[in-house]
Amino acid sequence: MNIKVKTASLSILSNSSLIVMKVIVGVITGSVSIISEAIHSTIDLTASFISFFSVKISSKPADKEHPYGHGKFEDVSGVLEGILIFFASLLIIFESIKKLRYPGESNPSAIGFIVMFISSFINFFISRILYKVSNKEDSIALKADALHLRTDVYTSLGVGIGLLLIWITKLEVLDPLIAIAVSIFILREAFNLLKSAFNPLVDVKLSDDEINTIKNILSEYSSVFCEFHRLRTRKSGNMKCIDLHLVFPNDMHVKDAHDICDSIENRISSSLTNTETMIHIESCNNDCKNCNFKKNLNCTDNKNK
Repeated sequence: MNIKVKTASLSILSNSSLIVMKVIVGVITGSVSIISEAIHSTIDLTASFISFFSVKISSKPADKEHPYGHGKFEDVSGVLEGILIFFASLLIIFESIKKLRYPGESNPSAIGFIVMFISSFINFFISRILYKVSNKEDSIALKADALHLRTDVYTSLGVGIGLLLIWITKLEVLDPLIAIAVSIFILREAFNLLKSAFNPLVDVKLSDDEINTIKNILSEYSSVFCEFHRLRTRKSGNMKCIDLHLVFPNDMHVKDAHDICDSIENRISSSLTNTETMIHIESCNNDCKNCNFKKNLNCTDNKNK
């Protein structure tokens, strides 16, 4: 079992424990904000299962049906998790408005805010682990799961503080109002998650910093090729896909050009993790007398294509 799958399993265990705890306390106290947190954690648990299976599938090597690998399973899971967060937030808002219109009796208790503070601490600890692994492995699925838990940290803390105020002031109207405020925050986070997860599905380019890194590496080899063009980048899960065309002098042997391409690909791989680079070799279209391995000053027609 690889590190991503192990980390996703930890999230499942954590969310399962918190759901049981929140449901029990929510039923005892009658607090809609605690119940809303239990609903949020249930959605998080569903998301954790999605994350678990997506990182497990995405780790499989390329096969006949998926020659480019299974990386986009993680991107799909990120979109699904974002949709789940939206659904949970809207459900919480609906229940909170219903309680504002038809307030029922509740039983404010110290156990309510104590449980929320414990939940916040646990989620903070687990989310730090998920973020660390997601950054190291560049996993959008684990990042989405970490975002779920990080929102739980803030929402549980907010609900806990609200329940503490209710316990002190006896103003029970604070309960649904806090739940609505929490849901609005979650909706914002869900939008950011959906944006991050959806971009790779439509082959959005790599970040400007990553593209500049590629261009800087190419500039280190500018003395042995005429120019490059058609640089394209995209992501598939944690895999960064890069392809470009390199124009070499007419008198360069294919083996020499191939060796240069291998060297460039190795440099890119050492600078950017999880990369697949494809370089198409082209011959210079100009009839330049001075074409050689060091520099081809006369090849200008192909520049900036």
